[in-house]
Amino acid sequence: MKDSEEQKIKIIMDIRERASGVESGFLEIGAEIDLQQLDIGDYICSDRVCIERKTVSDFLSSITDQRLFEQFNRMKKAFDIPILLIEGRTEDLFSERGIHPNAVRGAFSSIAIDYKIPTLWSHNIRETAHQIFSIAKREQIKGNRMPSARVSKKMRSTREMQEFLISGLPDINSVLSKNLLETFGTPNNVFNADIIEIMKVEGIGKEKAKKIFEVLNIDYC
Repeated sequence: MKDSEEQKIKIIMDIRERASGVESGFLEIGAEIDLQQLDIGDYICSDRVCIERKTVSDFLSSITDQRLFEQFNRMKKAFDIPILLIEGRTEDLFSERGIHPNAVRGAFSSIAIDYKIPTLWSHNIRETAHQIFSIAKREQIKGNRMPSARVSKKMRSTREMQEFLISGLPDINSVLSKNLLETFGTPNNVFNADIIEIMKVEGIGKEKAKKIFEVLNIDYC
């Protein structure tokens, strides 16, 4: 692990969040952004922390169509620490969309008690970026926990289980796991490949190949 002064804080960001403007806030801070199309959450700060960002308007809309609680169910299954971050003014909670205040209060009660998910607030995009960065920094520097988009789910086929297994390797997302398996045929062949062979796979350069080889071949101690 590098010293905190040298270590780059990495945040996995759902590519659909680019329209929010939060990305510019990350770049201003100096975060390393890994854009992916995430199945769960909007931002991943470590292997255990996933953040769902919602504007006040989107939060209220997700209460109405019950989408919010389906998202929470999936986040709870995949990550140890899911977090809800609401962006906007708290006073707008009871003035937008005509939702009864008791429904809003009930939603917050369920989030806290039933789902045990912490709720954070930010006033604007810049504050959102700083809050997410702060969480990622705490996880990665103090906790030595790096972000991973690997998601626990019910497996339906051997193919899916193989892809899931390979996606657990460092810096390997679902696309690269498929590239590796298509190149080598089986997970066992991936595990036994040398750095030069791994480097030949589309999307994997020298650094990724080196990390994969080291994880698979250095003695556990």
